[in-house]
Formats: sequence, structure tokens, C-alpha cells
Amino acid sequence: MKQYDKNSLIGFVLMAIILIIFNTFFFPDPLVDEKNTIPLTEEDTYIIEKKDTEAIIQIPTSINKSAISEELKLTYGVFANTAIGEEEYEVLENDKLKITISNKGGRITSVILKEYQTYDSLPLELFNADSSRFNLQFTTGHNINTANLYFEAEKSSNSVSMKLKADNNHYVEYVYSISSDYLVDFNINMIGMEDLIPIGVNYMNLEWQMKTPQTEKSKSNQDMYTGIYYQEKSNNEVDYLSLTSSDEEEVNAKLNWVSFKQQFFSAIFISENGFNKPTILVSNKNEHSKFIKDLSAKFELPYTHRRDEQLNYKFFFGPNHYKTLESYNSGFEELIPLGWGIFGWVNQYIIINIFDFLSKYMSNYGLIILLLTIIIKLALSPFTYKAYLSQAKMKVLKPEIDKLNEKNKGKDQMKIQQETMNVYRKAGVNPMGGCLPMLFQFPILIAMFRFFPASIELRQESFLWADDLSAYDSIYNLGFEIPFYGDHISLFTLLMTISTLLYTRMNASMATGQMAQMKWMMYLMPIMFLGFFNNYAAGLSYYYFLANMFTFGQQYFMKKFIDEDAILSQLEENKKKPKKKSKFQKKLEEMQRKQEEQMRKRSK
Repeated sequence: MKQYDKNSLIGFVLMAIILIIFNTFFFPDPLVDEKNTIPLTEEDTYIIEKKDTEAIIQIPTSINKSAISEELKLTYGVFANTAIGEEEYEVLENDKLKITISNKGGRITSVILKEYQTYDSLPLELFNADSSRFNLQFTTGHNINTANLYFEAEKSSNSVSMKLKADNNHYVEYVYSISSDYLVDFNINMIGMEDLIPIGVNYMNLEWQMKTPQTEKSKSNQDMYTGIYYQEKSNNEVDYLSLTSSDEEEVNAKLNWVSFKQQFFSAIFISENGFNKPTILVSNKNEHSKFIKDLSAKFELPYTHRRDEQLNYKFFFGPNHYKTLESYNSGFEELIPLGWGIFGWVNQYIIINIFDFLSKYMSNYGLIILLLTIIIKLALSPFTYKAYLSQAKMKVLKPEIDKLNEKNKGKDQMKIQQETMNVYRKAGVNPMGGCLPMLFQFPILIAMFRFFPASIELRQESFLWADDLSAYDSIYNLGFEIPFYGDHISLFTLLMTISTLLYTRMNASMATGQMAQMKWMMYLMPIMFLGFFNNYAAGLSYYYFLANMFTFGQQYFMKKFIDEDAILSQLEENKKKPKKKSKFQKKLEEMQRKQEEQMRKRSK
């Protein structure tokens, strides 16, 4: 006999022995207490189990007794009667939400946000029964998974009770309550369960899963902003799993909440007392799936064997609108990726407030972006003027610098730089003068890059040929895919690229030294942006295009008011005045001196 045949035979024999022992010692015939049973009628009961506490757990038989097979009794024990039923639904509604709750699993199977629609004008369903799972797992000596069992529903005006009954005195109850906003209260009541759950068991597992549907025009954009976020209780810090690839993490810290976040909407599960550790979070990305991502969380819920124990939670189902999320004072606003550090501060304290102020007085978001651009450019105009003035000085000195470079062609680069700095120092020109003012504008540039794709206000707002400023604006579908570009032409992106190239050409004439040698890099960047922004939010490309056009206008007027001949005369006058060497100049000369000494030593 072959080795694997022997192993199989031994395995079967051991399994048979275990089954015989298990059935003999762990499943005796049901004990019947005649005093506590009811004569067999249409409301008759089966006795399933008798505890050491003398409590007899009975199964109401509103269904046919023969339907509760021995197999169900062995699988579910005192909850065998809940394994058979017909699925029915209860609905909770307010002005913002429509929530459907199923008696199978006692769970929310659908959430519709009434104020929003999908990109193809369908009701916006955050998730549905086929793409979600909610399961409480505990043991009574049998592993109970509530997702497979049928609850008894009872509805009042603004709440629904779902009871998973062993009998009238022993059951698990879910209570869902809704008010006027996006929050849903969710309480788990463990009534009499201390008689059923073994003493040594002090926790239950809760599994929550959602496959996020495509609700936006651009699936790739939605994917970039979809994932799992969570907040730690100890420091209220918000962290998240990878948004670009599949990721899994076991969080060994107490959590306030866990969010299944999409680009513009979120489902957040909140604990009043914090989720015990560990919490297992999984985000799966499948490029070929119709869903954006498959998100799941497994929580460990405490159970202390108290009489009629209650666990209190909340759900948030709603939009990722900054002011709305901030109003809950729970850190939800950090779900919106406004950027880190100074970029986030610019968005939080400046851009969002200006945007909201303008939104109060007009509803056309194309015009709002136009006014926002004007306000930002005017606020930055002093820095723009200083940068242009510095560039004008560099342009005036360019012929002299070009002669110097030609004269020292082929010589040591350090020496050329030293002589160039001498020319700038004598003329009183700071070569970094044009860069420093631009550094003040850089945080605005990056802040806007983060702001527009994350702004739900732009969602499905049309302007000119763009039907959705939060997605790409396609004026022509190519019918085929171009790598790093896409299958369509976005006009705002094209206009932004052309205006950036024109702006680059305008500034290239002022470039000197190494910057002049890197002109090709200055032209390459806008071409790269053409591919990147082609699938990005139209509102962002529109803003950058407007910003370029206003910069052209500013430079046109500055050129009218700045006399380059007067600048040249002033620089010539500066050369006649004695100038102290700057620290940078002294350091450069010291480096030159050391380099010359090293070269002399090598030549000996």
C-alpha cells in the first residue's frame, strides 16, 4: 500500500473514533422537564438544552416542527429555530437617508443617500446586500454566525428592533435608530445570554465588509481616494491603509472609529467606548472587478456576562463634505485629503472658507473658481511683482553673463560661478530673488492640487463643455488607449498645457547659466502634466489654466510699468559703489581657494 493510502486510512479511522466519542459524551438525549413543558398544540415547543442553572431553553414552533432537523439542532443549538425563515425588510428614512434592514442577519443591506445620484443619474446606493456583509460571531457551545440566521423585526416610528431569539428571555437584539442627519444609532443588547455563552468567553467577533461600487465618472480617480481610515483613541491620530494597492493591517490599539471611505462618501462605524484591540483591517484591490475596492474589518467586542448587557455604536453614512464632517467633532474631517502640514493649513483656513463664502452668493462653480483665482492672484501679486522685478534685473545682466561664460569657456566651473557671483554682487542683484517669492506661492499651488479632486461641491457641477468639474472633461473619445494619457482628450488639460508652455517660453529668455542649459527640462514638465492631468478633475485643470492666464496679464502690465533701461542704469550705478561680500560669496570663494590648493598638491 502506498504511503499516502496508509495516511488516508489512518485519518479516516481517527475521524470515526472522534465522531463516536463526541456523539456519545457531548450530545446526550434531550432532557425533558415535564413541569416546564407545554402540551403539544399549535403553539407547542421543543426542549433543546438544559443548563446547569436549571434554565430550560425552549424553541417556539411557529414553524413546522419537522423543519427543525437534527442537523440544525447540532449546528445551531438553541438557535436552531432561527436558521429557517423568509427574508423580509424594514425601512428607516429621513430627508437624507433611506436605510433598508433585513431580518436575515438583522443587518443593514442598503443605504441610499437621497441628496445625491451616481454619475449615470441613478440613486446613490452606498452599498447593497450583494456587496456587503455584517456578522456577529459568538459561541454557545455552538459557533453562531448571525449573518446566516433570521431575526424577528419590530418597527416604531424612527427605530427598528431585530431580535435573534433562543426564547423570549434569551436573545440578541440589534436596535437601529435614526434622527434627522447622517448618523444611525446602533445598539447590541445581549438579553439573558449570560446563561448561554460559556463563562470563559469574554469577547465576540464582529465582521464588517463592503465592496465599494463605482459612483463617479472616473473609476481611476475614485480608486485613488477609496480605502480604510481609522482613528486611534489614545491620541486621536487618523491613519489609513494603502490607497494604491491591496493592504492588510492588524491594529493593536484601541480605536474610536473605522471608515470605509470612498472619493466623496463614507461609511463610518463608531464606538462610544472604543473598539478593543486587535482590529484586523483589509483592503483588496482588483483591477478587473466592477467594484472599486473590497474593504473589510474584524472587531473584537467585549462581553462581560452581565445581565442584559448593552454595547453602543453608531454609523455615519454621508458625504465627505469638510464642514459637515467637522461638525461631528470626531476627527471625521481628516478623511478629506487636504494635504499635510502647511498645504493642509492653507486649504483648511483659507481656501475652504473663501470657497464656502463665494458659494453662498452664486451657484455656478465655474464662476466661483474664476473669482477664487482672482482673489488668490491678487493676494499673491506683491510676491509676483518681486519675482518679476528680479527676473527683469537678471535679464538686463544676461548679455554680460553670457560674455563672461564665453570668455571662460572650458575653464573650471567653480571659477566661472565665482566670477558670475561677483557680477551679481557688484550690481546689487540677488540671483535667488526670483525664487524666494515663488516659494510663497508654492503652498497655494499644491493646496489647490489637493483641494479640487476632494471637493464634493464640484461633484456633477457642469461648466461650459465639462459636465462634471470633479472628473475629466472629455471633448473627444479616441476609441483606443494611449499609455500614460488615456482614451480621451480633456480640453481644459490641453489649454492648461499650452498656456504653461507659453509661460515657460516667456521665462526661458531670462534664464542664465545652468538654468539656460536645462531649458529642455522646463518644456518637458508641461508635456508630462498633459498625461497626468488628462484623467484628473476638470476643475483643477481649469484653475491652473486661469492662473496662467492671469499671470500673463500681470506680467503684461508689469512690463509696461518696469523700465528695463532704468534698471540697467541703476545696476551700473550699483557697480560703482563698494559692496560687502555676502556670507554666500565668502563661502564660495573659500571653496574655490581650497579646490585650487588641492589641485596644486595633486600636480606636484
